[in-house]
Amino acid sequence: MILVALGTQDKQFYRLVRIIDNAINNGIIKDEVVVQLGSTKYLSNNMKLYNYIPSDKLESLMNDADLIVCHGGVGIITDSLKMGKKVFAMPRLKEFNEHRNNHQIQLVEKFSNLGYIKMVTSYDDFVKEYKNLKKFKPRKPVFNNKKILDLITDFIG
Repeated sequence: MILVALGTQDKQFYRLVRIIDNAINNGIIKDEVVVQLGSTKYLSNNMKLYNYIPSDKLESLMNDADLIVCHGGVGIITDSLKMGKKVFAMPRLKEFNEHRNNHQIQLVEKFSNLGYIKMVTSYDDFVKEYKNLKKFKPRKPVFNNKKILDLITDFIG
């Protein structure tokens, strides 16, 4: 199963959901696809579509997923990595009115360059990475919560 998570922001993200729908229509994706749409209004008979998914159900879907395809949100990416999932992420872009700025580009590029995830920016990118999915061995992240807590404590103090 593939889980597609577009986030819960107040802006649409048609580019990503259309890529997935086209990949299904073109026979690239044959697995079940579940999509958390957020504010994106989209209809398709190819996928199970939900506007919002409660956090416990989302966690269960993430756990069951063979691949998580998401926007460039740090929360969904890090949660997926903590679960040991393969992740394809596409940054939301300001020029398409998908976000207020383009900070997701830097975030997704950094995670991708470090080997944790695959960055996709187009249908062709997605298809190329999807065809090589079995070969993709994501780097295992190390989360150092103590360092973060120390930085916060120093900042507050």
